[in-house]
Amino acid sequence: MVDTKNSPFNRFKAVRKELRYTQSEFAKLLNIPSSTADIERGKTKIPGHALAILMKSFGINPLWIFNESPDKYLSQTIDISPKIITIDPTGVENILLVNQKAQAGYSGNIQDPGYYEQLPAFSLPLPEFRNATYRGFQVAGDSMEPNLQAGDWVIGRAVSQTQEILNGRVYVVVLRDSVVVKKVQRTQENTLQMISFNEFYAPFTVSLGDVQELWQVISKITFGIEDSNSLLFRQLQQSMEDLKSQFKKFKN
Repeated sequence: MVDTKNSPFNRFKAVRKELRYTQSEFAKLLNIPSSTADIERGKTKIPGHALAILMKSFGINPLWIFNESPDKYLSQTIDISPKIITIDPTGVENILLVNQKAQAGYSGNIQDPGYYEQLPAFSLPLPEFRNATYRGFQVAGDSMEPNLQAGDWVIGRAVSQTQEILNGRVYVVVLRDSVVVKKVQRTQENTLQMISFNEFYAPFTVSLGDVQELWQVISKITFGIEDSNSLLFRQLQQSMEDLKSQFKKFKN
């Protein structure tokens, strides 16, 4: 009986889905005409040059695709795991908070234990925040509006290796000279494309070698209610007007 689940075309399809590309986007990335649909149906062989791009850009092991190796990724990976973690007196790992001001020195002090001692730390007794390393970063500027406002906080889960990067997800990217919050897209040139939600800001690329740490954003904390069109804002505004009216009647 043929094992279609582990066939080359199904494993090829699994890689595409994991990297969050459409069939046409994946075809363009791999220099394949039009679409990868025929490959994923088993009608066309996987071109050698496409396998080379997958290996070079994403560390995909070609032998795994052909079910000749249990290792999906090549051993040569870029380690982007957190350089330093801290724990509380009970042995629970802290969630460190890096505000806008602290971010100016974060990249340059990333391996200095003394720097981390200055950062506020807390823990969340929730199952979503177990079995991984998390860190909080404050959002600066307006490049991620309307989804993220300046002053918001994002909680990121640590990414250990570059192969774990998922296209289209929002990450805190710690570069050698800065910290940015962006939607990330991998390219075939061993670079990451940084994309803002605010269309005023053009995308830009960074080399994987310039990435020191990567934190996948899983939640945000916001303290502002600034949308005057929101139902909640209108309800609060009406409640204040009602209180004012009642107060005037009481005085009279």
